[in-house]
Amino acid sequence: MVEGPRVTVVGAGVVGLSAALRLAQAGCAVRVVAAASGERTTSAVAAALWYPYLAHPADRVLAWGAATWEELARLATDEEAAGVRLLAGRELLRSPAPAPSWAGSVAGFRRLRRDECPAGYSDGWRLVAPVVDMGRYLPWLSTALAAAGVTLTTRTLRTLDDAVEDGPADVIVDAAGLGARELAGDSALRGVRGQVVMLEQVGLEEWVLAEEDPLFPTYVVPRSDTVVCGGTALDDETLQPDDATTADILARCRALVPALRPARVLAVRVGLRPARPAVRLEVDTAGRLPVVHCYGHGGAGVTLSWGCADEVTALVGRLTA
Repeated sequence: MVEGPRVTVVGAGVVGLSAALRLAQAGCAVRVVAAASGERTTSAVAAALWYPYLAHPADRVLAWGAATWEELARLATDEEAAGVRLLAGRELLRSPAPAPSWAGSVAGFRRLRRDECPAGYSDGWRLVAPVVDMGRYLPWLSTALAAAGVTLTTRTLRTLDDAVEDGPADVIVDAAGLGARELAGDSALRGVRGQVVMLEQVGLEEWVLAEEDPLFPTYVVPRSDTVVCGGTALDDETLQPDDATTADILARCRALVPALRPARVLAVRVGLRPARPAVRLEVDTAGRLPVVHCYGHGGAGVTLSWGCADEVTALVGRLTA
């Protein structure tokens, strides 16, 4: 039996599960409580290409993203277990722009030559980034947690304090994503609607982004047996797939990657990214128990997950020292 600090993690998306695993590895007695898990989480809908998207502040995101890139690259050495691959890809730009701040955190970053830019694009870059198959990665995380003695209970909470009804805790970690809007009373959180179309794999081995329209980013992210095509970034919390949006996504992605034209549609999915002016990762001691808040990752939950998990673990360690 683990004798370390007792920690209850609220939330079973990629951020919550990563934090729970790091805490267990640090010797904490961890339980996870969440309103949804597995395929019912927002994380399950993510295209899950490493990319710092819709997340702030820039300096902390840079550090969290770099740490996560390194951990995902390590996991990619055993792709069959975790479902992580390192794949080359391109981001295409309509007009020249400075290199992103995170360019030094990834492998193989270089600016595209003019002849590598399709018609209508004049700039961009090529890099190697982790691509995570969430259908394999979330079960891998759950299996690793079970092996570490972490339990997961699925139920709806009214408050963060409700999380300790299943057993005592010394600290609560709030990784509830959009659910923190109610649980933490945070009106700064909003759901950013992302719709994706899953296509059959037709031999693609490189990803591509073309984000000239912030409301309708175009991306094609290949997995081992499917291709994730997107997308949208709308202030709309409707979870029902929209047929017109599906047609628009297919038209954009097939124009960008003509090899997708014969690919069959396998599924259409919608998720709500938990967006906030800045990721909230801090200690809150105003309640009955100390809380480490860790939410508001926007479209970068996978990209920031391990870096944030490391910081959560450090904060819990200071609270329980």
